[in-house]
Amino acid sequence: MEKKQYKIFGIKQITAMYSVIAIMILTCVLVLIGYHLFNQNVERNYKKYATTVLEYAYTVATEYSFGDMIVAREMPERYEEMREHLNKIKESSDIGYLYAVYFEDINNIHSITYAINTKTAEELAKGGEYTYMGKPCEAGSFEDETLRILQGAVKIGQRECGTLDGYSSEYGHMLNGYKVIFDSNDQAAGLLCVEIDVNDISKELNRYVRMIALFAAAFTLIVTLSYISAIEHSLINPITSITRSAKDFIKNIGNQRAMDESAQKLAQLDIHAKNEVGDLYRTISKMETDMAKQLRDLRLYSEKNEKMQNGLMVLMADMVETRDSDTGNHIQKTAAYVKIILEGLKKKGYYKELLTPEYIQDVIKSAPLHDVGKINISDTILNKPGKLTPEEFEIMKTHATCGKKILDKAIRSVGGENFLREARNMAAYHHERWDGKGYPEGLKGEEIPLSARIMAVADVFDALTSARVYKPAFPLEEAIRLIEEENGTKFDSKCVEVFFEAIEEVKAVIEEHGDEAV
Repeated sequence: MEKKQYKIFGIKQITAMYSVIAIMILTCVLVLIGYHLFNQNVERNYKKYATTVLEYAYTVATEYSFGDMIVAREMPERYEEMREHLNKIKESSDIGYLYAVYFEDINNIHSITYAINTKTAEELAKGGEYTYMGKPCEAGSFEDETLRILQGAVKIGQRECGTLDGYSSEYGHMLNGYKVIFDSNDQAAGLLCVEIDVNDISKELNRYVRMIALFAAAFTLIVTLSYISAIEHSLINPITSITRSAKDFIKNIGNQRAMDESAQKLAQLDIHAKNEVGDLYRTISKMETDMAKQLRDLRLYSEKNEKMQNGLMVLMADMVETRDSDTGNHIQKTAAYVKIILEGLKKKGYYKELLTPEYIQDVIKSAPLHDVGKINISDTILNKPGKLTPEEFEIMKTHATCGKKILDKAIRSVGGENFLREARNMAAYHHERWDGKGYPEGLKGEEIPLSARIMAVADVFDALTSARVYKPAFPLEEAIRLIEEENGTKFDSKCVEVFFEAIEEVKAVIEEHGDEAV
């Protein structure tokens, strides 16, 4: 009897089945890999976003000297102005909380206390209230482990931002970002913190897995390819464009024109998606626009501040020039000599830790103020044609102390010492000697600020090579010999070395001002 053969599956069906199985396996593998990468990427982006917002807020807090407010436990008028700026940062970002805290007792983690918090306009409209400095944080707001980490950051004066996963009974899982706030004495005063709600991350991941698995089981390879094509159009391309624009923006931070162009290019993408991609696009676009504007405002403020500083220096130098018949050219030439010495030290690699571009610029700009103390010396002594008596010389020596007092007062008036610090050092100590026999304090060697040691060489050299009411100009060779005689006793030998190595530049300065020493 012939056996009946049954054709259960044909090649087409088997191929289709295997294809479906292969697609499902591949999809499952991809889902698992995607799950892992997506989870990592979400956490990394959350941390990066929290850090970015935190750094931006920290800039505002530093501008208002928030650390000093915390140390003093005071809320001056600028406190609320600062809060308004921080409120705007919160409103323009997707963080849940932005606040600052400090430990009333650094050794007690449960003494954590609010320094400030922020509220959006919407939160205030719904009855939200501000928390002011001095209010203890509610019990249970932070896990003990979180408090210990924050306590440790303050104790060691941690400089970089930190992030950690936190949990509280009231708010659940939160991603915390924190950065230590320092006062004007560079002492840790408290912490600026942001928090992002991450309770929904696991739900989003699970939803993502179920959705992909459902599509993989329901559709064939063609549908899958179509789906991938649609995803590429609606998701990958927009995200790629957004990412490219964001990278371009970050790369050009500091170049205002390029930043503005990058922000405009992102706005021109005009993505209308009403989903996470659309939210991401609108958020990043707004952040770029706001950041570009903020940096533009900061740059304009910096330029205005620099003009004010330079104007103050010129004004103070002019005050001396109008009284001392020798000061005009002296101010110009000593400033030129100071620049020559600074550039020589930099080229030789001397004092390289100190000779930053900012320091060099400060010293050059401040050089004209080294004799500002002469404003307190009488015209009789200042412009006396003959040699000063011992009593008159003692009076003349007080111009160093007077210059220091004048510039100290100016520093206090402008609210900070950075831009006038080296002017004060030169005014006070340019008559100190390397061997400690100078005045007014008898400082020795590197106890004398570098700017003052540089000015000492420039000041004496110009006095030797310039005509004064009490003497003619010395020949250049004689001036060089006299300086060399006191090299290592009166002067820093490194400063003398680089000065005379650039003697052709020195001669050019002398010739420019028509002196007779050349």
